Amino acid sequence: MDTERSEPFDPAGLSAWNARGSFAGVPARHHADAAPGEVVILGAPFDWGTTNRPGARFGPKAIREADYLPPDGKRPHLVAGVDPLTDLPVLDAGDAPVVPGYVERSLQAIEEHVSTVAAAGAVPVVLGGDHTVTYASATGVARVHGFGEVALVHFDAHADTAETHYGELHGHGTPMRRLIESGAVPGHRFVQIGLRGYWPPPATVAWMRDEGMRSYFMADIVRRGLEAVTAEAVAHATAGGARGVFVSVDIDVVDPSAAPATGTPEPGGLTARELLATVRRLGHDLPVVGADVVEVAPHYDQPGDRTAALANRVVLELLTGIAERRRSGHGASGA
Repeated sequence: MDTERSEPFDPAGLSAWNARGSFAGVPARHHADAAPGEVVILGAPFDWGTTNRPGARFGPKAIREADYLPPDGKRPHLVAGVDPLTDLPVLDAGDAPVVPGYVERSLQAIEEHVSTVAAAGAVPVVLGGDHTVTYASATGVARVHGFGEVALVHFDAHADTAETHYGELHGHGTPMRRLIESGAVPGHRFVQIGLRGYWPPPATVAWMRDEGMRSYFMADIVRRGLEAVTAEAVAHATAGGARGVFVSVDIDVVDPSAAPATGTPEPGGLTARELLATVRRLGHDLPVVGADVVEVAPHYDQPGDRTAALANRVVLELLTGIAERRRSGHGASGA
């Protein structure tokens, strides 16, 4: 192995908001050295698509560090009986080389890193960053598994389907629309869970329906129950022969009482327990080929690090589900 490439954490190349260590102490590896069957953690420290409270550029670092356990690369799950970090196995490739203030250039860097990992037969898991990065991450996965062939399950308080972002194409309110318009993820392969509040406007909601998006509002979850909604979401995501599923978790899907450190908090969301159980189920029930956890802005977490800690556990629970799925006889690709 090229030892110069295999160590991604080069202090000389890091900015103030970059992580210095790996997720839970898993081995560090250059993203170009990914191998089939692995899960590769990638940071996307980007928040120049934020409209309200900035700071998600510090999210990848906070998510990696928000853990009271030793950085030994092991996290045996009490209930599942698997260790997702060693059974899969999991590696950390550091952060994509984003450029402050340069949206398109940064998104291109994220997309290239993700597609390189996916092309190697590994599963990229991206730590955001604001939700703009999902356009790059899901596109990178779709370039490998096929445009139009990947479904996307999207947890969020907001639909992120705006036509423009202050007149620009890219921002944290537009990534799902860009994915549909580009053909990377068609509308009929979208499932959204947890929408609530006062945005988007009726015209945008009508566009979503016309595109075939399946959107579950918090009112639907309260009325029908999260178990029923999740079962329907799984069925919709796997219908029509999708080759894989990308899972995108905006931490603001959780009520701000449990996840206050985010750019656009919206009261009335899921509990932390509900989100963790649901993402683990998706990891088990779906052929996950990529994922991201976004919108953690850790400076609003004080005192304590409960939002970053929750995001850290979202990653672990999703990986636990994937490990359970593989143990049950499904291949390393998640199919």
